[in-house]
Amino acid sequence: MDMAPASISSNPRSVEEIYKDFSARRNGLVRALTSDVDDFYSSCDPDKENLCLYGLPNGNWAVAPPAEEVPPEMPEPALGINFARDGMQRRDWLSLVAVHSDSWLISVAFFFGARLNANDRKRLFSMISDLPSVFEAFSDRKHGRDRSGADSSGKSRHSSKRGSDGHAKNSRAAAPAPKEYDDDDEDDEEHNETFCGTCGGLYNSNEFWIGCDICERWFHGKCVRITPARADHIKHYKCPDCSSKKMRQ
Repeated sequence: MDMAPASISSNPRSVEEIYKDFSARRNGLVRALTSDVDDFYSSCDPDKENLCLYGLPNGNWAVAPPAEEVPPEMPEPALGINFARDGMQRRDWLSLVAVHSDSWLISVAFFFGARLNANDRKRLFSMISDLPSVFEAFSDRKHGRDRSGADSSGKSRHSSKRGSDGHAKNSRAAAPAPKEYDDDDEDDEEHNETFCGTCGGLYNSNEFWIGCDICERWFHGKCVRITPARADHIKHYKCPDCSSKKMRQ
């Protein structure tokens, strides 16, 4: 996915706007290093000039040359990530890109938040710290099948799901249920690529999840501030994005 750096900037001002910008850029970077990793890898051709990985405010990602203006309009990501691609093990290279991406995200957030007062900055970075880093999301993706309690038979078995009465039910188990078949690799892969719609973290059966009845995305309960007890009283759950869209209509 390529895009000129000129279209990558935004100008959030409040704590909520900066956090939303951070989350969207982070989600784009997580996608580049997980579900879109093959496209990202092929985009980083070592024979091209210096390339950077950008997270975009719309939740997408871009591999593009750095901004030409000096100084740049906003902080720039690590330069020349493509040059190291073929000189390292693929996983090590992706891990390095993930760490640099986290550093860039923080620098962009501070760039936008520099004019906030101390209390607002503290609140902003507390909200940011509640999200898994890009590196953590990348590591979860790679280790998903080996983590204790991760059930590759699918999110619906242990996630918050709907009972016959239409209420959300938390049916997570302390240990993964045994697989009935060993030749269902395609289905395993599908469910191992389920990410939280808020933080981008990989599905884990040891955590409470809830699904939106409108957009059908899944979320950590903690990311949308829904507890298992509260979920039992929700007939039809709408995620924050779907709720805000309805209010704007």
